[in-house]
Amino acid sequence: MSYRESVERYRALTARTLEEYMGNPYIPKGLLTAMSYSLYNGGKRLRPCLTLAVCEMLGGDVEDALPVACALEMIHTYSLIHDDLPAMDDDDFRRGKPSNHKVFGEGMAVLAGDGLLSYAFEVMLSALALHGDNPGYLEAVRSVAGGAGVCGMVAGQA
Repeated sequence: MSYRESVERYRALTARTLEEYMGNPYIPKGLLTAMSYSLYNGGKRLRPCLTLAVCEMLGGDVEDALPVACALEMIHTYSLIHDDLPAMDDDDFRRGKPSNHKVFGEGMAVLAGDGLLSYAFEVMLSALALHGDNPGYLEAVRSVAGGAGVCGMVAGQA
């Protein structure tokens, strides 16, 4: 399989799995709309593609890595929503479209970002059923938390 074919396969797997996660009937409709607006607003899906590629290179099953791959995309999207807010970088556009806060208001944009961040960890931790008590998987979740947290991405914005 060529590089291009692999990337397209990873993107398709990510899109399918994100659709499943975002089909959660318990997410309030307005919140889901704001979360989805930014999550599906283009982007290369680089983080999930890299996650799935590394998994496959190491002999793993990409289906098992999809929760983490999708969670990384949710976390990335949360960071973009918050980064665009007037209190941060005050960007009116993201990927050629109005920023989340311009479409849904600042309050809903904060909630959409917070929702994506917390849902990402829910998705990863729900996948523990697939991985049992695998310490490597728990370490991966801890690493994602660190990268997204106060010594990682949040620190970079501060």
